[in-house]
Amino acid sequence: MKVILQADVKGKGKKGDVVNVAEGYANNFLFPRHLAIEANAENMKNLERMKALEEKKKADELAEAKVLGAKLKEIAVRVPAKGGEGGRLFGAVTNKEIAEVVEKQYGLKIDKRKYELKQPIKAAGVYTLTVKIHPAVAVDLKVEVVVE
Repeated sequence: MKVILQADVKGKGKKGDVVNVAEGYANNFLFPRHLAIEANAENMKNLERMKALEEKKKADELAEAKVLGAKLKEIAVRVPAKGGEGGRLFGAVTNKEIAEVVEKQYGLKIDKRKYELKQPIKAAGVYTLTVKIHPAVAVDLKVEVVVE
């Protein structure tokens, strides 16, 4: 019996896959738990429509990430921090602080977890860090840390 999986099923496939299973397995396990639906013509059309919508959504997210990446490439962020002599900071500049400064200065709201610091910033200077906006879009951002 052909069924369309509605959720990932271990040993059978992932959500959206069309698989052949035993009729008893489908009737007694998959259908009552809403893990699959019968692969008839109507359900197949719905599946194709849902896949098309999902592809369009992914393409839109990628395009939006590329636009945001282009904006990030053009800017240089200046982060003020408290520090002492020789450019040493009291504490460290974190990705959270950088995210707040980018949002405040440029209006670009990017999650703090997207900023990848190789090491904590503990001294004044110019640093380059990677911002992973999307799995396919990563941008280098210049950050200048200045002592107040």
